[in-house]
Amino acid sequence: MRLLMVLGVVGVIAGPALGGIVISEWMYNGLGDGKTGEYIEFTNVGAESVDMTGWSFDDSSRLAGTVSLSAFGVVAPGESAILTDDSVAVFEAVWGLDGVKIVGDNTANLGRSDEINLYDAAGNLVDRLTYGDQDYPSTVRTQNQGCNIPAADYDYTVVQTGWELATVGDAYGSWTSSRGEIGSPGQVPEPATLVLLVGGLVLLARPKR
Repeated sequence: MRLLMVLGVVGVIAGPALGGIVISEWMYNGLGDGKTGEYIEFTNVGAESVDMTGWSFDDSSRLAGTVSLSAFGVVAPGESAILTDDSVAVFEAVWGLDGVKIVGDNTANLGRSDEINLYDAAGNLVDRLTYGDQDYPSTVRTQNQGCNIPAADYDYTVVQTGWELATVGDAYGSWTSSRGEIGSPGQVPEPATLVLLVGGLVLLARPKR
């Protein structure tokens, strides 16, 4: 996780979309053995912590409770958490992550054209991303390369023309995994979504690479 700190004060204000947990980045079909390496990043863009105990994920079958996200626990403002079909240990190793909340061994794998559905503990739909370059021509294909959702497009989103695949050193701080994938899993999203409450010196602490 990257923290934005001003003279010891951490502050985050939600962007123009839904406050709370949103889908912020995804990559399908990574470069691991078989169909592994893909990931979904969820970020708390609200001003308060969210307890994700009882929350769940599903793909296009749209069934709450399919994949438990309870292991994320409490997600702080500005914090990102990762769901992957890698094991936690493998994902941490190939991306050089330390201290990022990760749920591994996802069995509801993503396809080239699919959905990401996030449900709260009561089974309510919290956020959805519908994507696929085959169904939505001229949009990104996130095979082995992540895509961060722009802040203006958070909340019940269909993939949009103009979204960009991750590139090393982009505005989201993307880097290359040891397998050759490019993304920024666990990074706080683009700076426009996070606003410091107090002006002053900004210190950035980023994940180990």
